[in-house]
Amino acid sequence: MMVPEPMSKSIDKLKFEEAMRRLQEIVNAIESGETDLEDTILQTEEAMKLAARCKQILHTAEQRVRQIQLDASGKLETTPFEPEKPGSPEADGH
Repeated sequence: MMVPEPMSKSIDKLKFEEAMRRLQEIVNAIESGETDLEDTILQTEEAMKLAARCKQILHTAEQRVRQIQLDASGKLETTPFEPEKPGSPEADGH
């Protein structure tokens, strides 16, 4: 199995599907046992960043869905989504 090449696109610009696809490539390469220690460490670091990106995307999607509510008459009502500010207790999950 070939060692996957590093991403040319910045991880923080990836869509969820792109990040998951790349994460799977890395997992497959590591599980194959055909990578040397240094490549495995580099791939593990990239995989951790990709996993964090996926978690961020899912969290944002969850917050957006929570903004959709029913009004008093039973109609769907949306409220503007305000992303949490980094470092806020809500953004840290507290």
